[in-house]
Amino acid sequence: MSALLVALIRYRGFIIGSVKREFQTRYRTSMLGALWLVLQPLAMILVYTVIFAEVMKSRMPGVQSTFGFSIYLCAGVLTWGLFAEMISRGQGVFVENANLLKKLNFPRIALPVIVTVSALMNFAIIFSLFTIFLVVTGNFPGVTYLGLLPLLLVQIIFSIGLGITLGVLNVFFRDVGQFMTIFMQFWFWFTPIVYPWHILPERAKLLVKLNPMADLVLGYQTILVNHMWPDWGLVWPVLVLGLLMCAVGLHLFRRHAAEMVDEL
Repeated sequence: MSALLVALIRYRGFIIGSVKREFQTRYRTSMLGALWLVLQPLAMILVYTVIFAEVMKSRMPGVQSTFGFSIYLCAGVLTWGLFAEMISRGQGVFVENANLLKKLNFPRIALPVIVTVSALMNFAIIFSLFTIFLVVTGNFPGVTYLGLLPLLLVQIIFSIGLGITLGVLNVFFRDVGQFMTIFMQFWFWFTPIVYPWHILPERAKLLVKLNPMADLVLGYQTILVNHMWPDWGLVWPVLVLGLLMCAVGLHLFRRHAAEMVDEL
C-alpha cells in the first residue's frame, strides 16, 4: 500500500495533467464549452421542480416544503450519478487505456485515481448548484448538511473498491463490462431514488436493505429532505464492505498488473 501511495505522489503531475486534459477534451469542441456542465444539472433540477412540485403537486409525507419530492429525487439521482460514473468508467479504465499502458511507464493505479478525481470534479460542480437551489428555496438543512461528507466518503471508498475490482476482471473477462451495464439499470431501480422508501411492502424492504447503495441514498435523503442526521448504524456496514472491496481490488491489481498489459 505504501509503495502505491509513494508512486502516486511521484506521478502527481501526470495525474493532475490527465484530469485537466480530460476535462478540456470533453467540452473543447462545443460552442458553450464547460458551461454545458452547469446547464445539464440545472435543467434537471428545474424539470424536477416544475413537474413534481408544480404540475403533479407531489408531496413527501411529513415534509411541509413544496419542493420536498423534488429534493428527494435530486438527492438520489445526483449521488447515484456519481456512483454510476465511477463504476462505468472504472470497469473500463484499463481496457480503454490499453495503448497508454503499452507505450508509457507509469503506475497503473494512477488510472483509477484519474477517473475518481474527474468524477468528483463533475459532481462538485453539479452538487454546488443543487446546494444553491436549496439555499434560494429555503430548504438548506443547516448544520446537518455536514453529515453529507462522511456519507460521500463511504460512497467513494465503496465505488473505488468495486470499480478497481471490475476493471481488473474486465481485462480478462470482457463480459464483465457488458453485464455491469445491464446490472446497473436493475441496481438503480432496486434503490429508493424515484420512489419513497415507506411505500414498499415489508418483504421488499428486507430485500432492498441488502443493497449497500440504498442505505447511502436514504442517508442523503434524510439529511436533505428531513433535515435530520442519518442512521449511522446503517452506514458502518457499507464502509466495511467498501474497505473489503478495496482490499480485493488492490489484491487483484497487484497480482495481475503485469498480466494485464500482455492481455491487452
